[in-house]
Amino acid sequence: MSKVLVLYYSSYGHLETMANAIAEGARGAGAEVDVKRVPETVPEEIARGAHFKLDQAAPVATVAELEHYDAIIVGTGTRFGRISSQMAAFLDQAGGLWARGALNGKVGAAFTASATQHGGQETTLFSIITNLLHFGMTVVGLDYGHAGQMRHDEVVGGAPYGATTIAGGDGSRQPSDTELEGARYLGARVATTTTKLFG
Repeated sequence: MSKVLVLYYSSYGHLETMANAIAEGARGAGAEVDVKRVPETVPEEIARGAHFKLDQAAPVATVAELEHYDAIIVGTGTRFGRISSQMAAFLDQAGGLWARGALNGKVGAAFTASATQHGGQETTLFSIITNLLHFGMTVVGLDYGHAGQMRHDEVVGGAPYGATTIAGGDGSRQPSDTELEGARYLGARVATTTTKLFG
């Protein structure tokens, strides 16, 4: 059974919801799945003042445990078209794993959220994918088997590069059924690909 880590950072809970949907999809495809988050770097007083969702159930991950998974699906919100500083700070500590080639050949995938449809989702996905490729990982995207990403009858996230959701400028929009469907699809694709590679 393949071991999959869904690793995310979520300020307001949108990526937490997406992470859990991805995990559901991966479990449904037969994988053993852990959902973990990266440490918050914003001081608690400031985070509370900004109404960050600080009561997330997922445990905080450590860099050292990354090599114990067959696949890692990484998600973080968009910050000016790139990954959040929290996720960047976490991944920047993985130099030792990179130097040893500890993640070479493992499977990776990406997911994100932004306030608007054109708020940098695809560049953020590529920011994540760039990290995964430098770690030597095999990247799985959100292929068009998830046809929901091509809908034009509603506002919807999703891209061939990974699962996405749109949060709205005030954060009030939650992931839609179509976006959660895409997240579950991505989780399942990663799990089945990992099983094919690792048996």
